[in-house]
Amino acid sequence: MSGLAKSATLAINERSRDLLAQGKQVVRLGLGQSPFPVPSVMERALQLNAHQKAYLAVQGLAELREAVSRYIERTEGLHYSSDQVLIGPGTKELLFHLQMACDAELLLPSPSWVSYAPQARILGRDMQWLSSPADKPDLDPEMLDRYCRQEPARARLLILNYPNNPTGSTLDPDRLETIARVAREHHVMILSDEIYSGLHFDNQHVSIARYYPEGTIISNGISKWAGAGGWRLGAFIFPETLEPVLRNMIALASESFTSVSAPVQYAAIHAFNDNPELRDYLENCRRLVKALMLWSWETLESAGARGTRPRGGFYLMPHMEPLREKLNIQNSQALCEYLLENTGVAALPGTAFGRAPDELSCRLACVDFDGAAALAAVRELPAGSEPGEAFLAQYCQPTFDGIRRIAAIFQD
Repeated sequence: MSGLAKSATLAINERSRDLLAQGKQVVRLGLGQSPFPVPSVMERALQLNAHQKAYLAVQGLAELREAVSRYIERTEGLHYSSDQVLIGPGTKELLFHLQMACDAELLLPSPSWVSYAPQARILGRDMQWLSSPADKPDLDPEMLDRYCRQEPARARLLILNYPNNPTGSTLDPDRLETIARVAREHHVMILSDEIYSGLHFDNQHVSIARYYPEGTIISNGISKWAGAGGWRLGAFIFPETLEPVLRNMIALASESFTSVSAPVQYAAIHAFNDNPELRDYLENCRRLVKALMLWSWETLESAGARGTRPRGGFYLMPHMEPLREKLNIQNSQALCEYLLENTGVAALPGTAFGRAPDELSCRLACVDFDGAAALAAVRELPAGSEPGEAFLAQYCQPTFDGIRRIAAIFQD
């Protein structure tokens, strides 16, 4: 634990709150919390189940695990029984328990979410970044193959997160199939972190479990596509071949969190069930985030930043090399400090996601706006129409203004 810092996302959120309390204006693009309200069908279910006070089964409420298995079958065409599902207090906790349950080297594509590597460090696990060029942030299957051949017998856990935090990119079926082939050859276990699957802009998410079912654990939950981060509920779905890992994790859960909040589990059933209200909610969330994220990316790219065109989720990771000489900034931490001090925009440095210190990159979580009002306004748009710039300027403040402020730096 020596030298371990607070999570970068939580630290920037707390710093933003402190600055706001001091009366300063801050555009909060640091913490990636969904701006959208929890679907009303889930809120009503939570109220109706507030009386549920008994400890539930460690593995999770049977009805909820059944709903999760049906959700995976409905969205991915993959069949799992409810016995192959584990419910936990957020996928973050389940991931920590997975690394605890498996004595395996952690492999992470760079960039990756901020907490994967620190969890491995806490547990004393070996960890290896698989770095990629700034303009091609997705995992290169050939790089994975070369690395695994160095020690063929070593146990390894690869985490794939897509749509990706921090870049907003995703993985197409051809790339997934190639990664699956390499992972199968080298017996690499994959944790497929699909927490943003419901926010794929075109609703075309594909799980790598379709191509490597025997070696893939699917991770999903209600924090991002259902807006319920603070409810703290996630799910892991295991293949039968990894049943020993599931058993180990259930044993760990029994000695740690015991079980997830009972009212939340009962309410979450409605997140994974198919119903018209939730379909409408997701369709309109996707319409809005697609319009906002593509506008943000195009605005920053036109100004001089470079990055990957987003295809899902709330995130951008612009690279701002033209500012190095202009502002005499030499690393991503200094870049984010400049943004906060001179534009009031809070962002996270690329180093928090495994990028080289001298790379001028940052992650922007475009979530600082009133999601309830924006979602209601999207529903009033004519069928087939997309939110335009005027709509975003009205309903996606302060994010809209924050992106404009960053773009202006290149022109000043």
